[in-house]
Amino acid sequence: MGLSETLGSEHCRVLIAMSGGVDSSTAAAVLKEDGYEVVGCTMQLWDYRRNPTRDGQPQLGRCCSLDDVYDARRIADTLGFRFYVLNLEKEFERKVIEPFIEDYLKGRTPLPCTRCNTFLKFDKLLEFAKRVGVDKVATGHYAQIHHSSEEGYTLHKGSDEDKDQSYFLFELSQQQLASVLFPVGHYPKTRVRKMAIERGLLTAEKQDSQEICFIPDRNYAGFIRRHAGEINSDFLPLIQSQKEGPILFKDGTQMGTHSGTFQFTIGQRRGLGIAHGTPLYVTRVDASRNTVWVGYKSDLYSQGLVADHVSWISGVVPGEETRVEVKIRSRHRQEPATIQMRQPSSDSDEGSAHVIFDTPQMSVTPGQAAVFYAKDRVLGGGWIRTRIS
Repeated sequence: MGLSETLGSEHCRVLIAMSGGVDSSTAAAVLKEDGYEVVGCTMQLWDYRRNPTRDGQPQLGRCCSLDDVYDARRIADTLGFRFYVLNLEKEFERKVIEPFIEDYLKGRTPLPCTRCNTFLKFDKLLEFAKRVGVDKVATGHYAQIHHSSEEGYTLHKGSDEDKDQSYFLFELSQQQLASVLFPVGHYPKTRVRKMAIERGLLTAEKQDSQEICFIPDRNYAGFIRRHAGEINSDFLPLIQSQKEGPILFKDGTQMGTHSGTFQFTIGQRRGLGIAHGTPLYVTRVDASRNTVWVGYKSDLYSQGLVADHVSWISGVVPGEETRVEVKIRSRHRQEPATIQMRQPSSDSDEGSAHVIFDTPQMSVTPGQAAVFYAKDRVLGGGWIRTRIS
């Protein structure tokens, strides 16, 4: 089935966001073959010269590095369409990296990919598309968009459950969904790679990105130590206050010490430096008191959570109580729950939600997203503020 059959036969000009990987490259090829007039664009998000060096060379990520830009440009040349590089480093630093550092310094665990989608891919990129006279933006996300006169635009999981990325897209609005295409969302990943091979795309065998793009060595604490002060001078006192502090058992007994709460996240077991007969896990990070709390696996379970800055893809806030399925991590299984809505705190905030699970869930983590589903349809979501014991 061609894209025109799944998304409508009215062709237009499309800006394809190209990361230099196989998914966006194949998406570009699908669009071309389906008759769309394609324009390519790669977002320059991070200066990799700011990364620590290995053998005298900066460490590069597998997303949006200079090599990726080069690969994306070659794909555009091969398929025969115009290509732009859009420098969004300042916006990326302000909208993604600064909140990333701030969350860790305040005891939360951030979700930078969702912020990148919300504020760059489907905000700044849509603005750029309009400036160059392009109608829609397409990406290589594994998700699907449906439309009907009754329900408007709806967001659904990708057909490949293992690669589904709908969790990271819960903040998309009706207006944004009307201007977005996901050309490979209804294919399994194995099929996408086969399509790339069949078309001779140079990215066909390229490995998927597994790390956060601006931290290729996965050393989050090292990144925060290196860049917190230069990103925002207000972070320096937070860094300086988080030197050595206690690791406390749930009864208040000191079990060890840490060198910064930003090195820990809920559910973490490794790296505690504690010898104990029963495995211990991080159960709470209290950055304000420079304290990490630990307990047993059973202590990680929560009956529910409170989510702030809740948004609904339909644009309509449901009634006071709503039955949904909830994901609290991208690879988390959807779990049945009841949402109890609270009044919004401002005109731009659609309110907070108390989410009560049918069955207690493990490692509810402040800073992550609680995304609401009805089977494969994404209803909306919010940002986890706290757990409900």
